[in-house]
Amino acid sequence: MGGKLEFNERPIPGFSSNPKQAQKINQLINYINRDYVEEVNTDSLLDETINEFLHKLDPHSSYISTAQIQSVEESMQGNFEGIGVEFNILKDTLIVVSAIAGGPSEMLGIQSGDRIVEVEGESIAGVGITNDEVIQMLRGEKGSKVSIKIFRPGDRGLLDFKITRNEIPIHSLDAAYLIDTNIAYIKLNRFAETTYDEFHDALKDLKAQGAEKLVLDLRGNPGGYLHVANAIADDLLSDGELIVFTEGRNREKKYTYATEKGIFEEGQVVVLIDEGSASASEIIAGAIQDNDRGWIAGRRSFGKGLVQEQWELSDGSAVRLTVARYYTPSGRCIQKSYENGYDEYMMESYHRFESGELTSDTTVIADSLTYYTKGGRTVYGGGGILPDYTIPIDTSLAGTGYYQIVNRGELTVYALNEADRLRKNKPDQESFIASFEITAEMWSRFKAHLNEQEVDWPNQMDSNAMALIENRLKSLIARQLYGDEAFYRIYNQRDEVLNKGLEIVEESIADSIDE
Repeated sequence: MGGKLEFNERPIPGFSSNPKQAQKINQLINYINRDYVEEVNTDSLLDETINEFLHKLDPHSSYISTAQIQSVEESMQGNFEGIGVEFNILKDTLIVVSAIAGGPSEMLGIQSGDRIVEVEGESIAGVGITNDEVIQMLRGEKGSKVSIKIFRPGDRGLLDFKITRNEIPIHSLDAAYLIDTNIAYIKLNRFAETTYDEFHDALKDLKAQGAEKLVLDLRGNPGGYLHVANAIADDLLSDGELIVFTEGRNREKKYTYATEKGIFEEGQVVVLIDEGSASASEIIAGAIQDNDRGWIAGRRSFGKGLVQEQWELSDGSAVRLTVARYYTPSGRCIQKSYENGYDEYMMESYHRFESGELTSDTTVIADSLTYYTKGGRTVYGGGGILPDYTIPIDTSLAGTGYYQIVNRGELTVYALNEADRLRKNKPDQESFIASFEITAEMWSRFKAHLNEQEVDWPNQMDSNAMALIENRLKSLIARQLYGDEAFYRIYNQRDEVLNKGLEIVEESIADSIDE
């Protein structure tokens, strides 16, 4: 779950450490520095040791080094300082996916598809540059300047830009649109400081457009701030309904209830989750399920029910320590077992595929872990939120050639090439979504591209696999031309989990919650 783990921040408390323990550690480091057979970077060794030490406690207590602290905090605070581009590195080339709205790059006219080939006179094309190196080059203090050269397909020569860095927002909301005249779709990728405002504003706008039902997509969302999850749940639940409670050895039991301020307390709700949905995502799913507010669809969530608090250490690094567990309104602790160690814990979601859970529409849960919703429905604890409607991974695509094409990444590269062809005379977004088609000529170019990369076109490609690849290609072209929301508006048309969610919000099914 990386650096996006859900946690609370508290001021550094006063306490007295055990002097014998501190002395032991100092002696050990001194012996290594003085007498070990080879020179050792004891700072790095200590960082690794601290992390290993914390992982012996639980999988989510963690250490953040001074080198990591800025990027970790930026991912949660919702902003950073830089030039304001989202990028991919494809075929050893840095390609702008989009210039972030309102950022300095957008202001200067940098476009999707631009290739950044030089930074401060240094060539970065074809030299094996990494994501971290790009970030180090392009980010910097607000007001500082950086010179770049861009190759833009269709233009002769390189374009010179001198960019003044500024504060750049990091968005948590991937897409928010009306699927139908009255069904809102919102997809969140994290729970950072800005997430509630993004969600609230989008939902308010969609309501104004006629939304009466909501599909909230939290698949792959690893979590974030607890208070942000509570605020989002508050918008969906009625005044006085319990959202979550937390309790720890040295933390009093704390209950969080919905208030009267919710903007979507009526109207059907479906929450989509999967094995990548964790922490704050599970708080929302659990609150919706236990209060009989709506349905949960997809696959069993990750199972992270621990609360961390963060303290700064003397050298600027930080520690996140688990201080409590959180419980859904019915009393379920969503935390899955970590008794077999950190590595096994992090691999547990992958083992679900090996066991057949991800490809089955049923999940076996021990009877002793049964709980009951406010309306008396049976729900289950023991590790993650078990959906009301389990939608397994589609295994029918195995052997069709679909994964042979999609998993190689060549579809993404080729989509960029097709987007380059369309940029100067591209249709408006709505026309593209409604009527753009992948032509036989495009397929011919794609097969030629695969041939150049020594990738064979599959011998067996049934009509369903072909339709899915076509949908994915159109989605990827749309992302290059119009951004993430256009991608999801096309990709979602053939998303089995979402389509099930749309079935659920139909009155004939959703009304049964109240029966």
